[in-house]
Amino acid sequence: MTTLFTSAELHKAIVLLASPPLVRLITEIDDNGAIPPRRLAGILHDLSPHHLRCAVETGRGHGLVRSVPGVGLELTEAGSALADLYDATARWARRHNCPEPVSDFGSRVRHTFDLLAAPLATEQTEGFPSPSTGTLSGPGRETDLDVLRALLIQWLTSNPQVTALPEPEPAA
Repeated sequence: MTTLFTSAELHKAIVLLASPPLVRLITEIDDNGAIPPRRLAGILHDLSPHHLRCAVETGRGHGLVRSVPGVGLELTEAGSALADLYDATARWARRHNCPEPVSDFGSRVRHTFDLLAAPLATEQTEGFPSPSTGTLSGPGRETDLDVLRALLIQWLTSNPQVTALPEPEPAA
């Protein structure tokens, strides 16, 4: 399988998507609906004002959340799809006791995204051991981690704004 993204694009996307404040924001809205602006700090009280502001700015900047007058901060279609991806990765991690038998949702998402990123950053995924089965992935031997990897690729392909690197500033 040829990679669709450069290593730099993939690294940027994984770091962004696995950011604890962003995972927390996206999953909170997904689980409980739109958050009124004045309730944001109270609902996400475990995030510092700086981390909360960064998560909201990141979410808006990458088209994952939007502010709706009279409603509050809600997920976009891309944000909702990301929440589904988070759920699938956390379920896989829980089933495989990753990173530990007792872990929080965010740690499971971050750990699984790290596992998914390694083979994606190479030119092909064949020959990488699957943490779920210990077998090699390849034609006819798809593992549940391969399915997650395909979901991540599909999400990234549908949301190129997350993998786009800023253009270099021209030299003065």
